[in-house]
Amino acid sequence: MPITDAATRLWLLVALWLLSSAVLAAPRIGVATMQPGEIFWERFGHNAIVVDDPARGEPVSYNFGFFDLAEPGFVGRFVHGEMEYMLVALPLAQDMAYYRDSGRGVSIQWLDLEAAEASRLAAALAENARPENARYRYDYFTDNCSTRVRDPARRALGGKLRSQLEVRSLGNTYRSEAVRLASPASWMWLGFDLGLGPFADRPLSRWQDAFVPMHLADGLRIVKRADGRPLVIAEQPLLPHRIAPEPRAAARAWWPWLLSGLGIAGALYWLDRSRRRLLGVLAIAFWTLCGIAGLLMAFIWCCTAHRAGWSNHNLLLLSPLCLLLLPGALRVARGVQPGRWFGIGLLVIAAGALGALLLHWLPIAPQRNGNWIGLLLPTHLALAYLWAARQPHSKH
Repeated sequence: MPITDAATRLWLLVALWLLSSAVLAAPRIGVATMQPGEIFWERFGHNAIVVDDPARGEPVSYNFGFFDLAEPGFVGRFVHGEMEYMLVALPLAQDMAYYRDSGRGVSIQWLDLEAAEASRLAAALAENARPENARYRYDYFTDNCSTRVRDPARRALGGKLRSQLEVRSLGNTYRSEAVRLASPASWMWLGFDLGLGPFADRPLSRWQDAFVPMHLADGLRIVKRADGRPLVIAEQPLLPHRIAPEPRAAARAWWPWLLSGLGIAGALYWLDRSRRRLLGVLAIAFWTLCGIAGLLMAFIWCCTAHRAGWSNHNLLLLSPLCLLLLPGALRVARGVQPGRWFGIGLLVIAAGALGALLLHWLPIAPQRNGNWIGLLLPTHLALAYLWAARQPHSKH
């Protein structure tokens, strides 16, 4: 009996030692969130998965945000929406050096994962970081640096992450978040707002919101494990944020754009009465900009993989057909009648702008472009009206 008791105690000690060794050997998993920077590709913020494995010593940052501007063909792939990013594993301290130097704040959320879950996730990341597996086709909204952090966490939790985030929504859209985060750079947010189609206006769940790193961090805070434990067991600041904070969400009014459009229409009417040649010069500039912007949007739709820019209703407001009006506008600038086809072109373009207003009202693939309609529709209608008013009337 004493021998049996001693053997039992020995086996219990061995079992406890093996269990404690397994627990101690399991890595800690964290999600590091970097605040937005000042360079245009840093506006959306960034994140990475941190693996703190006792067996490896120094924590490793798995960063999905690496690309090479000097890589052959990079610009062409960027234009066509076929850009490739890569996952790079590097020491956490080395990864943080860049964000420290650029003044971007960083915090880390440590996740409450079981030992087996953490080990599987660490092994999957290490395999993913191998050179032959590291590259992926980048998409700004649906497959970016942040969704690549989100998805391994989902797999580690067996789908619990997605099931809790997919049913909730804050009312954000790809457009609202792109415009908000790009707002410090006027050219950038205007480009997003003008170039995004109806795809960008679908309300997003919190799961889809996670294409923004800061939203993913917010989502992780509300996720719970099956037994009710919070997924995030600790949050740790790594670096202070020393530059401008993330822009806040703000409702965008459409009526200032409409007032501007009506003001432009009134100015065109005045120029037609007093300085018609100057009106022709301004019309040349306006139609040139419309035509070039329209060609760019048409190119995005028909020739690239940037699906967020497909079926853009703004093509009806910035039509490539505007370029066909330039010969007639040159004649007007010289004080010569532009001809019949010029008037037909004006009416077609004005009708297209009215079509954009109709599509805005219809519930089919709605697009939030009321501001651009308010600005550009009065301008197109005014130019069409001024030409029609100048035509001689037939006598009966």
